[in-house]
Amino acid sequence: MRPLFFAFALLFAVPAYATPDDDLTALMDEVWASVLRENPVLATSVDVRDYDDRIGDISLEAEDRRAAESAAFLARLRAIPADRLSTDGRTDYEILERLLDQGVEGNTYPQRLMLFTTYSGWHQNFAGMASGLPFQRTADFTSYLTRLRQYPQLNAQALAISDQAIAGGYTLPCVVLDGYETSILGVIGDDPTDSRFYEPFTRPRPAAVSEADFDRLAGEARMIITDILRPEYQRHHDWFVENYRPACRQNVGISSQEGGAEYYAFQIRQMTTTDLTAEQIHQIGLDEVARIRAEMEEVATEAGFETREAFIEHLRTDPQYYAETPEELMAAVALQAKEIDGLMPTMFATLPRLPYGIRAIPDEIAEGTTTAYYSGGSPETGIAGTYYVNTSLLDQRPLWEVPALSAHEGVPGHHNQIALQQELDMHPLRRNIAFFTAFVEGWGLYSERIGIEMGIYDTPAENMGRLSYEMWRANRLVVDTGIHAMGWSKQRAVDFMLDNTALTAANIDAEVNRYISWPGQALAYKLGELKIRELRARAEEALGEDFDVRHFHDAVLAQGSVPLDVLELQIDRWIEGQRGE
Repeated sequence: MRPLFFAFALLFAVPAYATPDDDLTALMDEVWASVLRENPVLATSVDVRDYDDRIGDISLEAEDRRAAESAAFLARLRAIPADRLSTDGRTDYEILERLLDQGVEGNTYPQRLMLFTTYSGWHQNFAGMASGLPFQRTADFTSYLTRLRQYPQLNAQALAISDQAIAGGYTLPCVVLDGYETSILGVIGDDPTDSRFYEPFTRPRPAAVSEADFDRLAGEARMIITDILRPEYQRHHDWFVENYRPACRQNVGISSQEGGAEYYAFQIRQMTTTDLTAEQIHQIGLDEVARIRAEMEEVATEAGFETREAFIEHLRTDPQYYAETPEELMAAVALQAKEIDGLMPTMFATLPRLPYGIRAIPDEIAEGTTTAYYSGGSPETGIAGTYYVNTSLLDQRPLWEVPALSAHEGVPGHHNQIALQQELDMHPLRRNIAFFTAFVEGWGLYSERIGIEMGIYDTPAENMGRLSYEMWRANRLVVDTGIHAMGWSKQRAVDFMLDNTALTAANIDAEVNRYISWPGQALAYKLGELKIRELRARAEEALGEDFDVRHFHDAVLAQGSVPLDVLELQIDRWIEGQRGE
């Protein structure tokens, strides 16, 4: 038996000190707890059930409180010696710093009063809430109905803030608002069971929910939709028509507002994770437009047309390229998606477990929104990802767009990247909310290019579709900066896109409205894609015959969504590791 004094010596010989990495993890735990508390619906979607009876507070007072808390977190973060962190810890540090800093700065601009765009708003977000929630137990349905009953409070907060926006002149331009009221009143029709709010009750009844409970809850849902939600959506509609629409502004650029130029510079930094100026981005866009235009000329010649314009006119007007029914379009998308699924192992060594499905974009927003979009699923609660397809205005949805569109929204694009991130062994804060637009959308556009190597563009029409999509994103660099920093009109932006892309007129109008109402977001796609292509070229040159595209793609996605400068460091380290340095 050892002497007692030896045991005491062991207790005090090696005191346990917290390392900088420990301090960072503890801080991230606190930030994540705050995120869940402030975003109850997100909490439920990742199976944290502490806030199932809440929908969150969007008031300005709550925004100020969150910004103050972020500032306090930021001060604590910067007290941690970053130079003593591990490699992974340094990445966590830089991402957390950026997230917190953006939250603090974003709250300082009066544009925070602008709560909706032509792309989204509180009324649409609430109507889509069910798509991200689990419905497996009676408590899940009860929680959902509890949240639906709280919409009057949310609507009142949103309208009050928007009244302040009207008073301050922070409204959307008149030219983007045609038909917007349909996105409000169209959510709930005469039959409550046709509403998206009722969608959870149109699915098969879960085994854990009794038939009696299911019928009772479905009846409550119909009552809530009819007696609570419908009057609130009518109130919102009437407010929009009577108060907001008459106060819309004539100038389309955000820089015409007080503080707008500074806000646009912030949006550029936030969306692109770069320090590029609007003028620099504009020139990058012009250079890319010229390069892609030359490639389009080559494809037109290959297709037997004398000019690019003649081929595009053919693609826009020939009925053979357009589905006659929504079902035909969805069938083409489904077939293309499964074809790409079968090619994924040729480009990736690691694939996600979570599947994805396809659905039509809701009718009330379809005509005024984009061609398609992706909504992430939840491994924790058993929700698949969803690739949403616009089945309205079928004469504006050409089939030759489907390969590039599917590569971007499904796999290898958004679903592949986001579902993989949800499986990574990293802090849940990064896994669930660190989605940098330049990375996510840059990867989506780069994925369209992966489609070349997969061989999915097997006709000149489909290849022109891919080039048109790339041109579309290059146009965004020119058009977005043109509108918000250089005084462009909407018509000038539309004309530029009509001249340079093969997109149809309806798509272009909806897209330009989106850029006007959501400054800076559209810049992320092309800048992110160019950085990924730059890093791939660097890796190919450095590794030569040892370069494996599957492992490069895995390396790009291995840390989840990161700022572009962090991605560059990450790939440089990967190249060194591959070379054994």
